[in-house]
Amino acid sequence: MKQNRLPGIPEARARSGIQCDLSPLALERWNPSIRAAADDEESSISILDVIGADYWGDGVTSNRIAAALRSIGANNPVTVNINSPGGDMFEGIAIYNMLRAHKGEVTVKILGMAASAASIIAMAGDTIQIGRPSFFMIHNAWIVAIGNRNDLREAADYLEPFDAAMADVYVARTGQDTKAVQTMMDKETWIGGSDAVAKGFADSLLDAEDVAESSSTASATRAAAHRLDLALAKTGMPRSERRKLLNEIKSGMPGAAGPGTRDAADSPADEANTHAGLGVALARLRLAAAI
Repeated sequence: MKQNRLPGIPEARARSGIQCDLSPLALERWNPSIRAAADDEESSISILDVIGADYWGDGVTSNRIAAALRSIGANNPVTVNINSPGGDMFEGIAIYNMLRAHKGEVTVKILGMAASAASIIAMAGDTIQIGRPSFFMIHNAWIVAIGNRNDLREAADYLEPFDAAMADVYVARTGQDTKAVQTMMDKETWIGGSDAVAKGFADSLLDAEDVAESSSTASATRAAAHRLDLALAKTGMPRSERRKLLNEIKSGMPGAAGPGTRDAADSPADEANTHAGLGVALARLRLAAAI
């Protein structure tokens, strides 16, 4: 059959009650080395691979971090979980600057190690937490050089501004003397959890008990929010309105302001907003049940 005689494509017809929402599991499976999880408990980015793309295209790149931050939202707080041996210095610097430019609060958690370029990324946190057995590793920049003695001397001179730039970042965050930091970089220094806090590379230790409790609470909250979201979707509420409503409910919940801050429920206005948001959700669900 000739192409001009092929039957035409039937016209699509809109049907009521049919919706399409992207499952959160699809986002979680997008890339195992870097994942942005935007939910009702927190927004987080996991950096669990080398910095920069490797030969096979794996690794954490500034492009992927930029996409994750756009997904989370410019003004929302973000938690960055790190377990990385480092990699491309310029990719690490770009990610560091992106996190520093993020308007929301940035919390960095060192789960295993933040080595080399990953340690630069960690310095972007407004708050830095590290596991007791976790490590920072800082050192001078590396390159591969070949040639005679003059070429190698030139290569050493070439690296000096890069080492100075990294040292400047560490000094600005830790408050340590520049010479002390440069000495640690010259020796390729591994800094354990407690020592990292003492030296200013981290603000506090990340207790395993706190991690387990936080994970359990977050899972329960996500499950409840997902059930409510599905129920509201069945009422015909658009996804944008559902997200707005769930965020309003979350913002007024006790403890929503985060640890170390006043409970949101201490404010009568916030508590009233929470009740109002729940009231809207329940009204929607009752209307759906009546129909």
